[in-house]
Amino acid sequence: MDKNVIISPSILSCDHANIESEAKKINLSPADWVHIDVMDGVFVPNITFGLPIVKAFKKHSLKMLDVHLMIVKPENFAEEFIKSGAGILTFHYEACTHAHRLISQIKNSGCKCGIALNPSTPVSMLEEIISDVDMVLIMTVNPGFGGQKFIENSYSKISRCKELIQKNNSKALIQVDGGVDNTNAKKLIEAGVDVLVSGSYLFNAEDFNKNVELLKYCK
Repeated sequence: MDKNVIISPSILSCDHANIESEAKKINLSPADWVHIDVMDGVFVPNITFGLPIVKAFKKHSLKMLDVHLMIVKPENFAEEFIKSGAGILTFHYEACTHAHRLISQIKNSGCKCGIALNPSTPVSMLEEIISDVDMVLIMTVNPGFGGQKFIENSYSKISRCKELIQKNNSKALIQVDGGVDNTNAKKLIEAGVDVLVSGSYLFNAEDFNKNVELLKYCK
């Protein structure tokens, strides 16, 4: 395909006992970013990473850190995650009462800002802020755990998001996270996706680089 899609491997599925070697694996691959899911056990029913893991990947990674906050009160932690190395910081629309204020706070700190939507949240909720964000993350599974089945209704949601972006002359990228593999990558890109997050499909592969290429070039 002609479109230059961005691949962001999700370290939720990597070998957490060998962060340095996993970071180097991504460095040597055609992947573009590193996706780090931060879960607090409150906003989602799981606990994953915090600031130390972001700092550790920042130390070893040559790729931009794509940090996804699945936490309540993301405004209380945004500055620390930016200081720890986030290149783009994404928070959930559902977790923040004053989204516009937090978007401004993140961007004024010199970091790019994304906003995420759970599967049941319509893209129309972003109409007033779509021109202010750098990325919209459309969850294609219910957030909280890796390895879930892709939600098929996501394609039409992606198309609606693309229409909203174009209608408002926004430069926001569309990212998807959940159940992404070589069976749906091409259709996702055709629907309007710019950034593919993938975890188990990449890290459980016999050949990490080959599977990155299968997503990136839809081979």
